[in-house]
Amino acid sequence: MKPAHDDTSHPPPLGPTTEPLASASELNNAPITDTGKWFSRSIGVLAVVGVVGSGLMWAKLSGIQEQLARQSADTGSQAVQARVTSKQAEELARETAARLAVTDAKLSEVALQRGQLEDLMQSLSRSRDENLVVDIESAIRLAQQQAQLTGSVQPLLAALNSAEQRLTKVAQPRLAPVLRAVTRDIERIKATAVADTPALLFKLDELVRVVDTLPLLNAVGSVPQEKPVKPVPTSSWAKAISMSWWEKVLADVWADAQHLIRVSRIDKPEASLLAPDQSFFVRENLKLRLLNARLGLLARHFDAVQSDMKQANDDLTRYFDMQTRQGQTTLALAREVLAQSKQIEIPRVDDTIAALTTAAAGR
Repeated sequence: MKPAHDDTSHPPPLGPTTEPLASASELNNAPITDTGKWFSRSIGVLAVVGVVGSGLMWAKLSGIQEQLARQSADTGSQAVQARVTSKQAEELARETAARLAVTDAKLSEVALQRGQLEDLMQSLSRSRDENLVVDIESAIRLAQQQAQLTGSVQPLLAALNSAEQRLTKVAQPRLAPVLRAVTRDIERIKATAVADTPALLFKLDELVRVVDTLPLLNAVGSVPQEKPVKPVPTSSWAKAISMSWWEKVLADVWADAQHLIRVSRIDKPEASLLAPDQSFFVRENLKLRLLNARLGLLARHFDAVQSDMKQANDDLTRYFDMQTRQGQTTLALAREVLAQSKQIEIPRVDDTIAALTTAAAGR
């Protein structure tokens, strides 16, 4: 809508009065022009400030972006490094577990060695008397086993004599019962008749050796007889008669006839009628029986030894000539082996062992 009267829309007429009017309008519009300039300058300043602020904001945003990019790159590298570190940590954990297992094994071994060392220290820390008791007991037990194996009491007697000497040197009242027990066992063992196995073995070896030279009952030959000593004649006439040649010839013929024929009594025909090869087997069988008796004696089988020796004595009296000196010596040796090879228990030293056990216990 336009106003009814608008003076401003119509300019004043041109004429001589326009100049003063124009100067009046300039006077009226002067403040408005200063305000516009100030406003435009303010807007310019604001625009410059905005531009500067925008530039600063843009630079700051660029810096932030660069910083974020660097932080992202650092984070990626740290992630890679963290993965590598985690792998190394896993490997280290596995290696630590293996080392821990080895350490546990070594620790158990050290504990076992420590226990053994403690036992050794305890054994070393014993007193002299306790060590002496333990030593004597072990020696006597070992000697008892040797006596059982060999069938001879000599190892046991040697161990007991050594123990008696050591206990006598120590002279401790606490070990006096042990000394008395050792003395009693020594006397009891000496009073016990025990078969001497080494001596019996030697006798059996001697019998085996002489079997090859024993004369058999079927041996061919004459028994040597001593010639009668003729008295020397004193007179020359008697000397001449005794030196006749025909007597010498008759004596030589008679001696030769005696060597050709032998008359003897046959009590055992089976022994006298043995062939030469059978005689060889008789000797070999006798030697085998003697060797079997030797093995039985070493094995402590006295029943087998008795049986073999009885059969060997029967063979000696049946097939061999026991009238000679060698035969009688061999038969006596065989009967001696038969009499001595009896089952006799080795005496035990229970009193000494009991006394040593009591002394070791400290009672």
